[in-house]
Amino acid sequence: MLRKIIISIFVLIGLTASGAGAMEPPIYTENGIAINGYDPVAYIEKISANEGRDEYSYEWMGATWKFISQENLDKFIAKPEEYAPQYGGYCAYAVAKGYTATTEPDAFTIHEGKLYLNYSKRVERIWRRNMVNFIESGDKNWPGVLE
Repeated sequence: MLRKIIISIFVLIGLTASGAGAMEPPIYTENGIAINGYDPVAYIEKISANEGRDEYSYEWMGATWKFISQENLDKFIAKPEEYAPQYGGYCAYAVAKGYTATTEPDAFTIHEGKLYLNYSKRVERIWRRNMVNFIESGDKNWPGVLE
């Protein structure tokens, strides 16, 4: 029962945020920092969440991206679309369901070389159970869910 209530609250928060009538920014940020300050290159190449450093930062798509090294920063600058998370770094499960939600750095999946972030580890487990179908839905919903 508690699980259903928590899921309902999560859905309600997401629907409220996306239904407010204001356009969401194309990149999920907090205080202007993309994907919680974590290195998008490290997610894909190391399959791990690594917090970036201020000295290796870059402005792209209206957000500040952080990296763990100059090498990762250079890779991102050369091909940002290759390393940036899908759906602007918003929760991939939420986008698949038609709304946006924040993400947690350690709730992620790499699928076919692409980074998908999720709201929580619990949501990540739900996402992984039917990921291919969720990706299909997310691709159809993106970027319309930003409106």
